[in-house]
Amino acid sequence: MKIAILGGTGYTACELIKILLRHPHAEIVAVTSRDEKMPAVAESHPSLAGRIKLRMEPFDPDKLVAKGVRCVFGCLPHGAGMAAVQALLQRGMRVIDLSADYRLRDPNVYAQWYGESHHDLPNLAKAVYGLPEIYGDDIKAAMLIANPGCYPQTGILGLAPLVAGKYIKLSDIIIDSKSGVSGAGRTPKLTTHFPECNESVTAYSVGQHRHTPEIEQALSDIAGEPVEVIFTPQLMPMDRGIFSTIYASPHRPFTDAQLLDLYRTYYANAPFVRITNQIPTTKDTSHTNFIDITLRVVRGRILVLVAEDNLIRGASGVAVQNFNRMFGYEETTGLW
Repeated sequence: MKIAILGGTGYTACELIKILLRHPHAEIVAVTSRDEKMPAVAESHPSLAGRIKLRMEPFDPDKLVAKGVRCVFGCLPHGAGMAAVQALLQRGMRVIDLSADYRLRDPNVYAQWYGESHHDLPNLAKAVYGLPEIYGDDIKAAMLIANPGCYPQTGILGLAPLVAGKYIKLSDIIIDSKSGVSGAGRTPKLTTHFPECNESVTAYSVGQHRHTPEIEQALSDIAGEPVEVIFTPQLMPMDRGIFSTIYASPHRPFTDAQLLDLYRTYYANAPFVRITNQIPTTKDTSHTNFIDITLRVVRGRILVLVAEDNLIRGASGVAVQNFNRMFGYEETTGLW
């Protein structure tokens, strides 16, 4: 399967290339960039030296067609890739978009949270949210996948069994999440400058983070009715990883063992969701596509504790998981 990657200079593109290089059914034939210098891929990502010989190239959908590309992974910032997605779909290529552009089905919600209008409404209406454990059947036939955000996966998968069974109050949910600095991307920013974020912890986008409607949209799908969450992200002085502590109010008493059994049953066919007895750590999931979950009952409330790697499970790994489902490969291919 010939693959192209748009926006090849970022962290997610680098991780995606590493995974696809070991995927037995994938061949990367093009990596595009908006960098005028068009460096070799290995110059932009020295960890790939000796593993890939391609140079970055400008985006040209007709050239991708000529190279036989059938699937494109978009690693561009939100708002930057809509025109490219339209051109690719018009030429019959399937797209897995890692930006936020196609995650929110309602364009008015997108405009509210992202501060700009959506410019590709026809394809927005056709996009499938790419969380395999929840939307797996829809992913198989999709031409356009909206790859999920990193934070939302911990909230959605951390809550799905409770929401599906209506075991908790759907308007009394708190998601408290910590992320490594790589979640902010590779472009330098003052807040992620080493002297600013090292040995320091801070919350950001309090009450205004763009992943909030994404979490609520998926959980509302699962529940069949509106779900509201308070989501607060915090920046941690580490390279990678997300840890989320979720607080929910149950309608009836549960024990830890009952909750663990509920989750193991719900995720019995989900190879990358691990329900653990012990509290997970970000190191347990680092550089893997696994998402680890455990639960505790504290003073009548349910605490869901979730860890994942924000670059693999949070972005590039789940993108390949979607690729495998789209083209009929074993879901774990390239990801074990």
